[in-house]
Amino acid sequence: MTSAAALTAATSEGGTAHLSAGVVGGFSLKLTFILFVSVVVVSMFTALITAPQGDEIAEFYLGNRTMSPLRNGLAMCGDYLSAATLLGSTGLVALTGYDGLLYLVGTSVAWVMVLLLIAEPLRNSGRFTLGDTLALRLPRSQRSVRLALAFCTLIITVLYLVAQLVGSVALLTQFVGQPDSTTRTLCVVAIGTLVVLYVALGGMPGATFIQIVKAVMLVVGVAVTAVMVLHRYRWNIDGLLGAAASGSGLGQRFLEPGLRYGASTTSKLDFFSLQIAIVLGLAALPHVMMRLLAPSATRVLRRSILWAMGLVGFVCLAAGVLGLGATALVGRDEIAGIDAKGDAAVLLLAQEIGGAVLTALISCLAFVTLLAVAAGLTLAAASSLAHDLYGEVIRKGQARQREELTVARLAAVVIGVLGILLALVSWGTNTATLAFLAFAIAASAILPTMVYSLFWRRFNARGALLSLYGGLVTSVLLVVCSPVVSSKAASFYPGADFAFFPLQNPGIVSVPAGFLLGWLGTVMSREPQDTETYENFEVRAVLGVDQPA
Repeated sequence: MTSAAALTAATSEGGTAHLSAGVVGGFSLKLTFILFVSVVVVSMFTALITAPQGDEIAEFYLGNRTMSPLRNGLAMCGDYLSAATLLGSTGLVALTGYDGLLYLVGTSVAWVMVLLLIAEPLRNSGRFTLGDTLALRLPRSQRSVRLALAFCTLIITVLYLVAQLVGSVALLTQFVGQPDSTTRTLCVVAIGTLVVLYVALGGMPGATFIQIVKAVMLVVGVAVTAVMVLHRYRWNIDGLLGAAASGSGLGQRFLEPGLRYGASTTSKLDFFSLQIAIVLGLAALPHVMMRLLAPSATRVLRRSILWAMGLVGFVCLAAGVLGLGATALVGRDEIAGIDAKGDAAVLLLAQEIGGAVLTALISCLAFVTLLAVAAGLTLAAASSLAHDLYGEVIRKGQARQREELTVARLAAVVIGVLGILLALVSWGTNTATLAFLAFAIAASAILPTMVYSLFWRRFNARGALLSLYGGLVTSVLLVVCSPVVSSKAASFYPGADFAFFPLQNPGIVSVPAGFLLGWLGTVMSREPQDTETYENFEVRAVLGVDQPA
């Protein structure tokens, strides 16, 4: 029995086990709180002093455009990696071995999609939001297209924001056991309020600073922990794999496919559908794509993405090591007994190899990660509502900068409050379901629209509207009619059965549907082709027009 046995299980009402309140009720919990408050105070102070001082909306939306590629890359990495990578992915590796490692591959290769497909043309043709790119490409119908894009952006960001806020309670549960309603409310409101302050007061500069802090902490934290694991096995990867297979209780099966995704044809298709949503959806998330607009020059963007790709790849590699280390040193049954989803794996590993101090550091890192991702999401939603919906649709481009800046800050407050309320109502909801639905909508609605806009000469407004609304509706409808909602014991409504779609992840159907609807709307439209507009757009998107800092 390892020292992780000291982490006794406290079973919740739903039957899921969590860390006992006594484990982190002392030194570790206090140290976690002190570290988290210290990071928040420092980053909030920095956000205030770097916040836009005038009425320039460019600074609020894009921040400091003269940042180095390394800092831009760290900010991109911070926007991209959520707490699911640190907790969920590590736990998935710890419980499912090969299948969990395969899942991490999708997270690491998504940036290749960004680099090869959309990064440069999007940055060259955009201004503040994705709506600006579509407005430049489809000027005759820009108001309707901006409205549709703003609606999709709002749905995606709110879903992902709620997942982060609910995840903060789930993380708290790992320390104090099943929290009561007052504790849950305080946790969600505290995290949500901090998010609103970062965005409303600091704008992109404030969000960027917390993203950089989070990225540095994440890289250093997983690196130190992974080094400690590898050192335990004298840097022998075969020794680590053998110990993980032994600790899993499954032997060689742990290192072979099939523990989670390969048991049947349906599970294989579900995994493939999930990977489509991850690879294409993460590349099309509004807050990630908005970050691509920040660098002032194309060459800076290229180097920034290379940094981001390297950092994301390193974190995913380290997460795999941590997952295997948790199985080897703690044991698969021990992890599953404390948290059936495996989210406690990295905390149990930290307790095993680093004691209370490392556990507190990893815990603080997880909370900061939740906070940073939520801030990026809120900024993307507020920017789209203020710039696309209010500035361009309602005010028809006549809004003054101060007026639009005020609306952006108010929108951040509204989005934050909406996220808090939905998170409180959604307590008990599977956060992975909310996140993967957001990915699926992004991949099915936003990605087809952006790809067609950038690379298809004939693409028009009807195709854009059908792709945006059609991809959104298809994704939501398939999830509603899937085992996520009904027909299974773990469904929202286990007593009902209207799951005609057998997969939990809709990407395998909804993503092709989004592209098909965009094509169908375009070829069926009688709108005359505007060759001159596309040629001007193509020159700007391909050759690049460096915007002033």
